[in-house]
Amino acid sequence: LCGDLKMQVPFPFSLLCLQVIKCKAAVLWEANKPFSIEEVEVAPPKEHEVRIKIVATGICRSDDHAVTGALVTPFPVILGHEAAGVVESVGKGVTSVKPGDKVIPLFVPQCGECKSCLSTKGNLCSKTDLCTSGGLMSDGTTRFTCKGKAIYHFLGTSTFTEYTVVHESAVAKIDAAAPLEKVCLIGCGFSTGYGAALQTAKVEPGSTCAVFGLGGVGLSVVMGCKAAGASRIIAVDINKDKFAKAKELGATECISPKDFNKPIQEVLMEMTGGGVDYSFEVIGRTDTMTAALACCQCNYGVSVIVGVPPAAQKIAFDPMFLFTGRSWKGSVFGGKDLERCWKSKDSVPKLVADYMKKKFVLDPLITHTLPWTKINEGFDLLRTGK
Repeated sequence: LCGDLKMQVPFPFSLLCLQVIKCKAAVLWEANKPFSIEEVEVAPPKEHEVRIKIVATGICRSDDHAVTGALVTPFPVILGHEAAGVVESVGKGVTSVKPGDKVIPLFVPQCGECKSCLSTKGNLCSKTDLCTSGGLMSDGTTRFTCKGKAIYHFLGTSTFTEYTVVHESAVAKIDAAAPLEKVCLIGCGFSTGYGAALQTAKVEPGSTCAVFGLGGVGLSVVMGCKAAGASRIIAVDINKDKFAKAKELGATECISPKDFNKPIQEVLMEMTGGGVDYSFEVIGRTDTMTAALACCQCNYGVSVIVGVPPAAQKIAFDPMFLFTGRSWKGSVFGGKDLERCWKSKDSVPKLVADYMKKKFVLDPLITHTLPWTKINEGFDLLRTGK
């Protein structure tokens, strides 16, 4: 099958037979342009790499930030980072997964060797592409080519393609019975929002929360606040069409900044008699980040930035907000607290197991299911708040 191989010693068949795969992918050739469905070549996985057949992928606002340039990435690129699939082949030295395993790619890897991975206080592995935007594998090359041109990776995952290649540290094996079209959300949106409430903020029973932004991640924050026992969960969004879903998932009140003649932080301060215990910015705008901070109780309120900040923008705010005792935190992929954190490779399989035990739901977070060739239509739905 592999040609005229005359070997006298046993040798792993898969290592001999790995070939370049030709498949379809959604390539973004430049910023602010539609995705182009192209035939791409996906190279075999190298040492400690895994090639995955993508079965389902979600559209995340962070992908759109890359389209618009708010999140810096090199072009041309294959975006996508919230997905689930099946291992097609593995490179030399891979031990954690094998062909046929159901898996979720991890945009925050877990190498197990860097300071963050070895610490109980952090989960942002130094091998993540989130901060560097390099778009290449660890050896400095790409596994994608199209029309003779190298195509960059995105966040070490690149899931808008029929096949992708990731490092072994960026893939988690999950329950073989898990529905991939549901649990793909655990690859980013659900884990990020749910964990921001439970892990980063550590929302307490009886507390009051405000959630700015009711996309998939914001709704996951609402779910996390409810699971933590918050007594009031105030959902904030300019799109009132999202209010019914927010209430279904646990929001006790929903308000739109457009309905008031004063800053939304002042409205929230009045509604809560001095500010919320916990606030979450899940949009990725600097003005709502400062508003979320300002609406917290002045002495012990905690505000968490969950939305990806736009590149090259700075925040100006009154330092008195922090001087009086407020805390301002960031949260990546469910974040951390002082005692524990969600390490991606360890935590994703556990979250999938919890979903299979019906400890939380995912179906309400899925608004549309489209064939992936209609990816531009999907992004239009995202941008119009649908």
